[in-house]
Amino acid sequence: MSKARQNANISPAVGRNMVINGAMNVAQRSASVTGLGTTDGYFTVDRFALAGGNTAGRLTMSQTADGPNGISANCLKLDCTTADTSIAASEFLHIQQRFEGQNLQRIGKGVVGAKQITLSFYVKANAAFTFGCELFDSDNTRQITKLYNTTTDWVRHEITFPADVDDGSSPFDDDNAVSLYLLFWLHAGSNFTSGTLNTSSWANVTAANRAAGIDSFFSSTNNNFFITGVQMEVGPVATDFEQEEISTTIAKCQRYCYQDDTASHFLRSFNASATGDWYEDYPLPVVMRATPTWTSQLGSDVSKVNAVSIVGRTVKSGYVRFTVSSTGQGYCSLNTVKADAEL
Repeated sequence: MSKARQNANISPAVGRNMVINGAMNVAQRSASVTGLGTTDGYFTVDRFALAGGNTAGRLTMSQTADGPNGISANCLKLDCTTADTSIAASEFLHIQQRFEGQNLQRIGKGVVGAKQITLSFYVKANAAFTFGCELFDSDNTRQITKLYNTTTDWVRHEITFPADVDDGSSPFDDDNAVSLYLLFWLHAGSNFTSGTLNTSSWANVTAANRAAGIDSFFSSTNNNFFITGVQMEVGPVATDFEQEEISTTIAKCQRYCYQDDTASHFLRSFNASATGDWYEDYPLPVVMRATPTWTSQLGSDVSKVNAVSIVGRTVKSGYVRFTVSSTGQGYCSLNTVKADAEL
C-alpha cells in the first residue's frame, strides 16, 4: 500500500461524502503505472478507475504528494506521455468512481422528493483546459454533464446537479451492483462530443451529448492533470471537504479490493510424512462487496511446496490450497495476496 503522507488536520467523519477515498490517500495496487490509455481498470488510487479506448494517447497515472494545503497531502495525477491530436470518433478517456445502488438511496432519485446532488473537487493542470463532469445512471441509462475549467493553481469547483424526479420509474436499484458512475471526461471523439451538452436536467442517454465542448488531455505531452478533495453529497450546498480518519478510508476501500504485499501469511503442513494438497482459511479484514476473486504468489520462504492458490469462499474469507511435493514438512509464505470485488 502506498500512502504519500497523511493530512494532519483530520476532523471527525460524519458520512456526508458518498465518494470513497476522495482525498486520494489510499493506493493499494501501485503508486504509479505507465503506458495507460486504452485499458480500463483500477491501477493506482483506490476506487478511482481509468477508462480509455481507441486512442493512440498514453499516460502515466500516479498517486502524488502534491495536494492543496488543508485539504489533502495527496492527489491523483495523470501525465501525458504520448499525444494523440488526430481524434477518431470513438476515442474517449475519463476518470471514474462507481457507486453501489444501496449507497445512493438517500438521493431518492427518480421518485417524488428526489434530491439535488452537489459535487465538489479540487483540480489543477499545466494550462487552461475545459473538461466535463458527468453523472451517469447505469440502472436507467440517464445522464447529465457539467463543464469546468482548470488553471495552473488548485481551484475548487462546486457543481450542483438537479434532482431527477422523472416519472417515478428511474430510482437507483437497492443492491450491491453499480448504479451510478461519476466521470471526469478528459478526451473524447465526435461520438461523444458532436451533440449538445446535456446540462440542465437529467435525460435519457444520447452519446453525442455526453462530452460536447471538452478539450483533449492528449493534445500534448506537456499536459498533466491533478485532482483531489472529491466530494459528492445530497443537497444544493457544497460543504467543506470531509476529513476522514485514514483507518476508515482503508476499510472502505478494502470492501472492494484487499491487497497484502507483506508476505505475512505463513503456511505449514501438519504431517511431515504426507504429500499432496493442504488447506487453510484466509480471513479478510472487512466484509467485501461480493465474494472476491483471489490472486497470490509464493513468497521467498518456501520448502517442499510447489503450488499455492486461494479460492473465494464467502465475502468474509477464502481458503488457501498449497501442494506439498515431497515427504517432510512443507511450508511457505505468501506474497502479494489480492482479493478483488470491484464494481
